[in-house]
This record gives sequence, C-alpha cells and structure tokens, in this order.
Amino acid sequence: MGSLPEGVGSRTVVTDHLETHLIEAGPEDGEPIVFVHGNASSSRFYAEFLADLPDEYRAIAPDLRGYGHSERKPIDATRGMRDFTEDVRSLVTDLDVDTPHFVGWSTGGGVVMRYAIEYPDEAASMTLFNPVSPYGYGGTHRDGTPCQPDYAGTGAGLANDEFIERLEAGDTSADSEASPRNVMRAFYVAPGTELDPEIEDIYVDALLNTETGDYYYPGNSTESDNWPGIAPGDGGTNNALSPKYLDLTGIADIDPKPPLLWVRGAEDQIVSDSSFFDAGYLGKIGELPGWPGEEAYPPQPMVAQTRDVFEEYAEAGSGFDEVIVEETGHSPHIERPEEVMSALLDHLE
Repeated sequence: MGSLPEGVGSRTVVTDHLETHLIEAGPEDGEPIVFVHGNASSSRFYAEFLADLPDEYRAIAPDLRGYGHSERKPIDATRGMRDFTEDVRSLVTDLDVDTPHFVGWSTGGGVVMRYAIEYPDEAASMTLFNPVSPYGYGGTHRDGTPCQPDYAGTGAGLANDEFIERLEAGDTSADSEASPRNVMRAFYVAPGTELDPEIEDIYVDALLNTETGDYYYPGNSTESDNWPGIAPGDGGTNNALSPKYLDLTGIADIDPKPPLLWVRGAEDQIVSDSSFFDAGYLGKIGELPGWPGEEAYPPQPMVAQTRDVFEEYAEAGSGFDEVIVEETGHSPHIERPEEVMSALLDHLE
C-alpha cells in the first residue's frame, strides 16, 4: 500500500461483517478518532494526517468494503450506505473502542452522518471534510425534491467509462484526461495544486486499489425515459450515494447531537453548487445534450443544501461550525493539513 509515515501502522481485523484493513496511529489508550475515507480512495489518503496527530489521540482509519486492502464484499445500494456504516460499527465494536470521534471525507462524510443517525449516542463528535449533501448526490432541487421521478441522472450511469477501464488496467500514466492520475490532479485537489511526486504516486496506487463492477465502483444502471436517459441501479457506491436511496436529512433530528464541524475546500469541484460530476451542471454548461433547463433540472446546490440541514441541526439544539479553507479543493486535509489539523483539534478540545 506504499510506505507509511513513521508512527503509522497497518493491519487487518476480521469482524463478523468484513475483513477490514486499517491504518492506525497513537496509543491504544488514547482518545479514539475514526477516520472514514471517500469514494475511489482508501485509508492511505489519511496517513500523513494521522502521523501529525498529537500523541493523546488514537487514530483508526479503515478501508471501506471494496476499497484499499479490505474484503471485496458487494455493496447493496438500496441500503443507502448502511453496508459501510455497519462495517465501521462492527470494527469499532471489535476493537472495543468506546464512543469515538468520527471524521468523514466526501462519501465518508455520508457514512459518518449515517452512523450518527443510526447510533447517535455512540459518536463523541463529527468532523466532515467536503461531505456529500444530506440529500444524496445529484438530481435534486434545493429542498431535496428529485428532478426526475426515477432519479435519472444520478448514480452509476454517468461514470466515465475510460476512467473505469483505466482503473481496472492499473493505469498509472498521465496520457489522458481520464487517467486516474489526471482525474486526481484535476478534481481531488484545487486547480494548480501540485502534490509531492512521491506522495502522488502513493495516492495513485491507493486509488487504483478500487474494486470495480456492478456491485462495487461505480455500480450498475438502468435505462430511463427521462433526461439524461439513465437511472440508478441497485448496486455499488455511486448508486448508494443517489438520492433514490440516500437520505441523511434525519441528522437534524437525532438525540443526542454530537458536536459538528464542517470543513470544506473553497474550490471543490466534486461536492459543489457547480459540480463537474452533477448532471444538472453538466447539462447547463452544454456537456450533456438535451438539458431540460434550470427550472426542471438545475445544478444540485450541494453546499447550500448541506448548510440548510446543518442549520436545522443547530436550531434543534446543537451548534455547528463551518470552516472554509481557501485555495483548496476536495481534499483540504491533504492540501492544507496544518490548517485543517488546527480546526480539528480546536473542535475536539
């Protein structure tokens, strides 16, 4: 999985849900923090951040099913990411970790929100880095109403075929816009950001360790009579993120309410009100033909939706803090680790 920074180790834990590979740092009796990674990535994207945590914390970062070095176990999209959440809870239980803090990045933010909804008294706090909207990913108006009755335009159907083929081939090149390396350069970080070449190679290798297929990444799809002609299937991560199956707005009603920190990169192009992975935005800019227009199928206002729900969370009895990290994209903990670490530690303390 590429060399790990000093102080960070790895192992596999066999639970009743999943053979879960994880990386970890800090003493066993430290205050526990569970870090959950995003889509098309793995725990390895957290390693440098874990290495910089103060010694008082015990950090645990698992690979989700189908990612990294964890078991290749199918993802039932119709459960709205509960597969991931139950895997994480099984790991936490097996490790005898009591009421940890949770950090979730992107899709991992959705896993953490689902965890808090299902087990609100088992989370000491939540920190979310550029999380998926509580209304799911793509195809909704600001209030969560679906743009199409069958949620066409969301899920696995819009995934780039060449990107998937290159993932399957283990392609490490930079000879195509759709190569995993160039997708990471273009979208995982802010435009113009250059990663250390050695670290970039490690992250590319971690990205390539993503299982593909109908019940993995990105999942399956179905034809639709509604624009843009394709709707979610029942398997895989991208369908589990579809608003057809994923509704995290119940986070506003949980009791007790763990303290919530929302950290986001100001130049994120993945989770954004103008996301390059959202059918409504792609239609608006002419990348998807036949767009039915702003009123029928607007770009999903992902950031605005998230703020709406988090304000409800605050009004219902618990505050939340929002930290905007300037000149960063989808991975603020990688792009500006010192600033993000400071925000996280302030939140925890």
